[in-house]
Amino acid sequence: MLHVTAMPLGPLDTNCYVLHSDREAVVIDPGGDADEILSFLSSRKLVLHSVLNTHLHFDHIQGNADLVAAAGVTVMANPKDAYLMQTELGGGGMMGFPRTPAFEITPLEEGELPLLGTTCRVLATPGHSPGSLSFYFETIGAVFVGDLIFYRSVGRTDFPGSSERELMRSVRTKIFTLPEDTVIYPGHGPETTVRQERLNNPFFTEFIR
Repeated sequence: MLHVTAMPLGPLDTNCYVLHSDREAVVIDPGGDADEILSFLSSRKLVLHSVLNTHLHFDHIQGNADLVAAAGVTVMANPKDAYLMQTELGGGGMMGFPRTPAFEITPLEEGELPLLGTTCRVLATPGHSPGSLSFYFETIGAVFVGDLIFYRSVGRTDFPGSSERELMRSVRTKIFTLPEDTVIYPGHGPETTVRQERLNNPFFTEFIR
């Protein structure tokens, strides 16, 4: 059985998720100081398998380098977002926010990825960034979406490389086609479900169209 532990980290309270069995763990979007993550892993005697990034905006990747240094793991992300590391959106430093410590990525694209004794379906969900990914674990009915969609909202599309049209298409074709009781774990704010967002998210209801 896999378990999900959420940790709001970093200057924007980005949701970092630790997905773990009784022995191994995967960290999704470590957006701040890695000490809290490492303490959690140590307290439960979990071996860190890898780090997954939904996208490479600075508030989702601040802890990557520390986790690599501490555990020798790989960081997996879509190479379409790699250019962001040369900008303030990925490299940090904007408006007094911290700089992002350097790290290497292992390229990850849409397809199936074996993790923690099960299969993660990696979904290409561009819009918030060109390389945004979502991670769907059918065995526990969960999808980790980064800043694609939130509780009653959606991710920003006013950044360079963002696209409102692509974001809306990603949600409709990749997220809203999942089983209705699938839990959506977003990059910020509370969790929700596919059904709840299909029915109640104002960006997808007819009255504003």
